[in-house]
Amino acid sequence: MASTIDRPLAPTRPGTGVTVTGALAALCCLTFAGVNIIFEMSGRFTDGPYAEYASGFAVMNWFVVGLKVLGAAVALLSVARVRGFLPPVLLGVLLWGAFALLGVYALGSVGQAIGMASGLAGDPNQIDLAGVAYVLFFLLLTVGYGILAISYTRRFRLSKTVVVLGALGAPVGLGAILLAIPALLAALGLMPSL
Repeated sequence: MASTIDRPLAPTRPGTGVTVTGALAALCCLTFAGVNIIFEMSGRFTDGPYAEYASGFAVMNWFVVGLKVLGAAVALLSVARVRGFLPPVLLGVLLWGAFALLGVYALGSVGQAIGMASGLAGDPNQIDLAGVAYVLFFLLLTVGYGILAISYTRRFRLSKTVVVLGALGAPVGLGAILLAIPALLAALGLMPSL
């Protein structure tokens, strides 16, 4: 009872569907983080053509694990009955940022698949069931975070500024993940330069 007094209840509880969506999104993030951890524990990048860059790949792998764990926490906090330690505005920005980041990544993957299927960029024979499942997974995860972001924004009556800040964070986040950090690691000689 004392914890409820210390941390006030959210204005309204999310519906069962939104709560399940939050739990599934968190499970997906943690499962995907587990894949990266298995890569590291199995030494996946210590052999082969990029073995000399194993340290750089390890840095990227652990960075991505951290992002996925953060994504799981954000999903769970968005459906928690009791407010967490994050202010609602910050959690709202993180939710919209996750939705936008996943959306940009998923749309980029769809664009790449269309380019490959049409023969404009790559070979249509490179498209396989695993690749299609991967793209569908990210599209579904994007929809899940969209549901969480909309529900949370409505329940806490967050302003459109929160949505805009979160959406603007997506290109910054993807730029850091896909360009800035690898470029820094390449400059340090820990990864191959492209």
